[in-house]
Amino acid sequence: MTLSAGARLGPYEILAPIGAGGMGEVYRARDGRLGRDVAIKVLPEHLSSSEELRQRFEREARTISQLSHPHICSLYDVGTEAGHEFLVMELLEGETLADRIARGPLPVDQVLRYGIEMLDALDRAHKSGIVHRDLKPGNVMVTKSGVKLLDFGLAKLQPLGPAGALSGITSLPTVTPRSQPLTSRGTILGTFQYMSPEQLEGREADARSDLFAFGCVLFEMATAVKAFSGKSQASLIGSIMNAEPPPISSLQPMAPPALNRVVSGCLAKDPENRWNTAHDVMLQLQWIAEGGSSAGLPAPVAARRKSRERIAWIAAGLATLAAAALAVGFVRRTPPPSRVMRFEIPAPEGVTAIDSPRISPDGQTIVFNATDSNGRSQIWVRPMNSVSARPLPGTEGTTRPFWAPDSRFVGFFAEGKLKKIEIGGGPPQKICDAPTGSDGTWSQDGVILFDGRTADPIYRVSAAGGTPTIAMTPDPKRNETQVAWPEFLPDGHHFLFMAFHLKTGENSYRVGTLDSKDSTSLAPAQSLVTYAPPGHLLFVRDKTLVAQPFDTARRKTAGEAVPLAEHVGATGLGLARFSASRSGALVYRTGESGSRLVWTDRAGKELGTVGESGDYVDFALSPSGERLLVEINDPGTGKSDLWMRDLARGTSSRFTFDPGDETSPLWSPDGKTIVLSSNRSGAFDLYSKAASGGTTETPLLSGGDFKFATDWSRDGRYILYQLRTKKSGFDIWVLPTFGDRKPIPLVQTPFGESKAVFSPNGRWIAFQGNESGRTEVYVQAFPTAAGKWQISTQGGREPAWSADGQQIYYGDPTSHLMVVDVAEKSDTVEAGIPRPLFQARLQTGVLVRTHYVPTADGQRFLFLAPLGHEALTPTTVVVNWFAELAH
Repeated sequence: MTLSAGARLGPYEILAPIGAGGMGEVYRARDGRLGRDVAIKVLPEHLSSSEELRQRFEREARTISQLSHPHICSLYDVGTEAGHEFLVMELLEGETLADRIARGPLPVDQVLRYGIEMLDALDRAHKSGIVHRDLKPGNVMVTKSGVKLLDFGLAKLQPLGPAGALSGITSLPTVTPRSQPLTSRGTILGTFQYMSPEQLEGREADARSDLFAFGCVLFEMATAVKAFSGKSQASLIGSIMNAEPPPISSLQPMAPPALNRVVSGCLAKDPENRWNTAHDVMLQLQWIAEGGSSAGLPAPVAARRKSRERIAWIAAGLATLAAAALAVGFVRRTPPPSRVMRFEIPAPEGVTAIDSPRISPDGQTIVFNATDSNGRSQIWVRPMNSVSARPLPGTEGTTRPFWAPDSRFVGFFAEGKLKKIEIGGGPPQKICDAPTGSDGTWSQDGVILFDGRTADPIYRVSAAGGTPTIAMTPDPKRNETQVAWPEFLPDGHHFLFMAFHLKTGENSYRVGTLDSKDSTSLAPAQSLVTYAPPGHLLFVRDKTLVAQPFDTARRKTAGEAVPLAEHVGATGLGLARFSASRSGALVYRTGESGSRLVWTDRAGKELGTVGESGDYVDFALSPSGERLLVEINDPGTGKSDLWMRDLARGTSSRFTFDPGDETSPLWSPDGKTIVLSSNRSGAFDLYSKAASGGTTETPLLSGGDFKFATDWSRDGRYILYQLRTKKSGFDIWVLPTFGDRKPIPLVQTPFGESKAVFSPNGRWIAFQGNESGRTEVYVQAFPTAAGKWQISTQGGREPAWSADGQQIYYGDPTSHLMVVDVAEKSDTVEAGIPRPLFQARLQTGVLVRTHYVPTADGQRFLFLAPLGHEALTPTTVVVNWFAELAH
């Protein structure tokens, strides 16, 4: 760039470069007189010597000065300073239309809105005798107030009146005489991709040439595909001159078919066969936007509407004949019932794991959290009128998104904060701090409710930002341990939520209000619940998605629940993969993607798998490395049991047989005893069992809330376990195996600490905690808490020690397996700089204790990993789902 920050052009101080092109350089500058930022376009000194370029630059100034329109970039000033000729223009905040299209097709309403605004601007220019000649997505800026046309550097002033085929207003004195054309006849100016055939042939361009370019832009906005393409300049020109782009509706089935007619009228090869004026085209788009007949409907809907119209006319005729013949009144035909439509959306290429799909309130867009092959998790957007999904920049490392009522924004949690982002593009905006935020709901009054983890309350905050306040807490009198999954009802004042109890079978739905922390009981609960018009609650019961009639005025259920889809499971935390819109659309995913046990080397290269894939939840490798205990979920019952696998022989046998859930197995140091958690008595208690098998399982620790054993000291004297409490979530406790065997609290704070493991010499424990606002790995002395040191630096979870105690492994937020050198210094621990070993595709799961384990020599790792893209089930979309309730 020619100018540097601080340079001055007259009263304007250069602040920073914005960009550069063939016709000049653009800078952000400050107008000291008026106290505003402006954009300055400078013709560099080395180009000023070119008479042609200087004339074109001057012509842009003259051209823009003739135009005053809300969708054309305004010209404020012109000048010359130190050999620099410059234009001072309106500074626009936003992105180019080209950048927006790069992220995928625009929603139909935006296509129509932006198209109408561009045509309105072109109509003003054409009526002023100005032809743009270089209309393309890169010369259109998308701002909060709409689009703005840029770069009139190739614009040409046309004679007005009949000879110019334009309006007959007074001729401008700045018209370039035909006898002195700026460019010779036959010279091509503009961008090939959007040029009309007459421009490519070097003939005169008029307003209809701009309409050809507009047709290309309109096609590209709706499809994210260029109207004409070619592998070379010659083949591109051949395509423009001879080929026709496919109908928009063939690429975007949900697009209004009338758009095809508008585009084809713009892209006619002969200018005489095109639309005559921008105003004519604008009227067509306005008619579509207003829903003119079937023009504004997707092609399948239009076809059905025409069919219904024909039936209605026939019925009316028969009714009239019957009335005349029988004189018994008239016959009234009721409209046909709504039809249910189903289709599936496959998982995007390169994605290895997908979370719950969330459809927008208007039913036009689906968002979901997904993980790619590199372990990067972010929100993906799939418009219903698009053939593909796209990742949403700025949402890396997020949890499940939730929609704003206007269907423009989604809320999500990342980096310990609640944020929102516009799905059309733009940076995320912080709403508030939310270190343990998980899922949310957004009312039409701009209130957000969100839950957290374990014993966290449900919080309330304004969508505009602020400090969260408590909206609902677990009630210990009802033995509630957690409140989660808030969901606003239509009035925006009452909300549903799920209350977890000490005994899983007693979980319930309750109704709360924004002005009270009291709530009323609604029904037993197994999963999250959502309200769906015209008056139903949707939730999962025994792996079946059901619809329960619901009276919103009385806030009571009524009648029987009706099944909608089978094999829609729910996790122990209530997550179920479905959502519904206000418009009658339902989306869900069936089945489970499952997992597999994978061996890798220290570089992350896969060395093999253990057995077949399955619904693995947790696992534990024996001290000798010869046997493996695996927790497997039974898809039929939804219950978990432990299985023992002999790694040398490749055989497996069932290890637990109780009807409850058995989870989180832990081997004793000598390999003879297994400690496990089971909810057979309500809450998860600790039991011990001989590793050799049998049916005897001895209660080890009972009473209180959930307990999961995490490690056993090498000398066999202590068992670490995490205990979920009503006040602080998970804390770390230790159970002695000698003396009175009384449990001892080890790390007990208002924050959450879990997944603690002993160092090989038993002097230290490593664990994960969230006291800093995000989960990090810490080391603390044992058995007395003489000190605590943070090991991870950018987030960390699930620590594991090397066999020699000189390294700690952990997973970071980007799913890298990290390693840190640690050294004991008397009564302290010194940690080195964490470094990544490799990208690790870890299976997700909050209560899972073990996702990976290193071998004794640290050269291999056993991972609980997702199956990958090939195993992902598609998302099912059901339109007018409620019509099934009548059958």
